Amino acid sequence: MKSKVTKYFVFLILIVNTVGGLYYLSLTNRHKAIVKTYLAHKLGIVDNTWHITSTDHSISLITPTMVIDNIYKSMEGPQVIKSFQLNSEKSNLVWLTSFETKAIDDDESKAISNDFICHTNIDFYDGEHYARWNLNNRIGLRYPRLTTMTTGIESYKFPKGFGFPVFNNENLFLSTQTLNHNVVGKTFSVKHQINIGLEKHHKSIRPLMPKTVMIVLPYDTENPFEGPTEENPNMCLPIETKNHSYTYNDGITYSGHWVVFPGEATYKANITEQLQLLEDTTLHLIASHLHPFSESLSFRDKTIDSTLFTSKAKNYKNKIGLKEVTYFSSETGIKLYTDHDYELVLKTNNTSKINQDMMASMFMFLYDKEMDERLKTYNPQTDEAL
Repeated sequence: MKSKVTKYFVFLILIVNTVGGLYYLSLTNRHKAIVKTYLAHKLGIVDNTWHITSTDHSISLITPTMVIDNIYKSMEGPQVIKSFQLNSEKSNLVWLTSFETKAIDDDESKAISNDFICHTNIDFYDGEHYARWNLNNRIGLRYPRLTTMTTGIESYKFPKGFGFPVFNNENLFLSTQTLNHNVVGKTFSVKHQINIGLEKHHKSIRPLMPKTVMIVLPYDTENPFEGPTEENPNMCLPIETKNHSYTYNDGITYSGHWVVFPGEATYKANITEQLQLLEDTTLHLIASHLHPFSESLSFRDKTIDSTLFTSKAKNYKNKIGLKEVTYFSSETGIKLYTDHDYELVLKTNNTSKINQDMMASMFMFLYDKEMDERLKTYNPQTDEAL
């Protein structure tokens, strides 16, 4: 009887392993990375801990180990996520003023190439954040992305006198993902170190509102992977349809992650609806997220036919990747108007002989007049707004 039970469990394990193996082989590169990273951390094969240190002026978060064992394009590599607070033991108001992400070795002893950073996203919980300021009308209006640091723009800081207000014990959310365009046939480990600069609260600092705008292109939802055709030359070929697909008020479905073919190309997208300007304001910082083979991303005021800022990308010549992407930072700012139309214009040059993937976003920070009014009611003694 005992022998039959043993044989049964051996047989069951073989079936589970076989089915699991077949399922794993059917996964995309991205989802294989998720499975491998989860198992490596869960089984303790690699360091699965976050190392977090904070002071009154900064917080540093060092990720668990992420193993790179393959070519990973954008949105494919191993990633880790973390909900965190600046300081759970304090409840006072502080200001976020600078952001940095960098790749470091597994020993956390030295920096390595930032080519292994795809992006680092920092989000806030809009329900918690806006409720503390009695701005409940903002909850759920847009995805609460605070910012993204990405290849080419791994660090930046707000212009002097500006910041994003948060409470020390307010919840924030971090996700960071690896990238590998060039290293083949090797397995190695990396970590990401994320540094956020802080300032103590003072009345002279002005609040910024984060907004994300992006190039989105229409695709045929019935035949999404046919790409542009003679009948529909303006359609794009999306990388996938489950993620980065958006339907706006015009009822058309768009993709924010699409294929660029070999050669030069220009892409345009109206972003007026994405901006959601409720009043005239000023724009003080722009950080762009671009992929290799981008040349420039311009923010334009269509109403007055004027280019307000162009983010220029410098590609490596001897490998795939972005060496530098310029960003905009200004105390004076750029004036934006509710009755104007705005667009993004992306120029690419795919110098490879194969199709490549593309995304083009701008993370904008606008003066937040309504929040500024709320800040006047903030009581440092109770850490509350009236």
